[in-house]
Amino acid sequence: MSSIEVKQAAIGKTYKDYIGIPYKIQGSNPVWVPPLRTMQLEMHDPKKYPFWAQAEERRFVAYQNGEPVGRISAIRDDRHNQLHQETTTHFGFFECIDDVDVAKAMLEKVEECAHEWQHNLIRGPFNPNINEDMGIQIDAFDKSPVIMMPYNPPYYRTLLEKCGYEKAMDVFCYYVDQESMSPKLKRGAESLRKRTKLKYRAFDKKNLMRDALKIWDVHCQAWEKNWCAVPFTEDEFKHIVKNLKQIADFDIIFLAEDENDKLVGFSLALPNIHEAFIKIRDGRLFPFGLPKLLWHTRKGAISSVRIIIMGVLEEYRGRGIDAVFYYDHFMEGIKRGYYWGEMSWILETNTMMNRAAVMMGAKKYKTYRMFAKAL
Repeated sequence: MSSIEVKQAAIGKTYKDYIGIPYKIQGSNPVWVPPLRTMQLEMHDPKKYPFWAQAEERRFVAYQNGEPVGRISAIRDDRHNQLHQETTTHFGFFECIDDVDVAKAMLEKVEECAHEWQHNLIRGPFNPNINEDMGIQIDAFDKSPVIMMPYNPPYYRTLLEKCGYEKAMDVFCYYVDQESMSPKLKRGAESLRKRTKLKYRAFDKKNLMRDALKIWDVHCQAWEKNWCAVPFTEDEFKHIVKNLKQIADFDIIFLAEDENDKLVGFSLALPNIHEAFIKIRDGRLFPFGLPKLLWHTRKGAISSVRIIIMGVLEEYRGRGIDAVFYYDHFMEGIKRGYYWGEMSWILETNTMMNRAAVMMGAKKYKTYRMFAKAL
């Protein structure tokens, strides 16, 4: 009979095991994209990752007969609970061997944290919040994840369900390529651009923080009513801008402004740097990872993008701004050598955006699921 022990991974060997477990569990799967270890370490460091200024993380590692076989984090997100008037504990960074007893032992630790924090609901996975990657992939396991999207073995869903966790929300991902664009989109976008008084332009990298802060302001307003949405703090937003500017292609970030230069909408696409990360199987930049990363991110090496977020102020919705953005992504993306893209994620309840994706010729091809359990 196996012995299972779950230890808190604050420092030392248990923390090293916590960071290493994804490579141990998923490393043999060629579809999985290994995260860079440096990025993992930064994300869990309160001194380097601004989210932890208003949140608390307790990390746990499960050991079976002395070997690390799973990990999980209990996350107390005070801003989420204040904004949504909830008493919810989030779980995140879930990795586990195919053993329900191991999964149950780890989730019980999260539930103990929730009781201590006087919370009555568990929801997740958030890694570590809704503005980073989230959810359990429940289909399309032959497809590698794109930038800032997770991947997991098929059995993760079963483990969570056997531990009493139920569906909270699904989010959809759409596939587009050079053959996807419908003639209707092209005609509509060109007509809308001529008729509107709005000005459409690409992101101005020479005025990076000016345009970035405009996007932050629209994002905070456009997403405030979305499921579980928590806007970036200014420190969080500046941190993610600092990281993403290293990989961004500013010619595929589009803005819409009114006659007074007020930003009313934006659409952000990023080169899919996972095409490079997948070549670094152990997640280490040194001694061999960095040369691989540089080679596989050279100009023209990345062939796909993720349309990661689109935001339009509520009073400007329904005017076809999204159609113009989609068209511009198509045309500029093809010009710059991107052959396919993923639009993700879109809430299953966002009827307008799901219809728009289909209208432009995209195909739904992946689903991620959030889970919850009442205590």
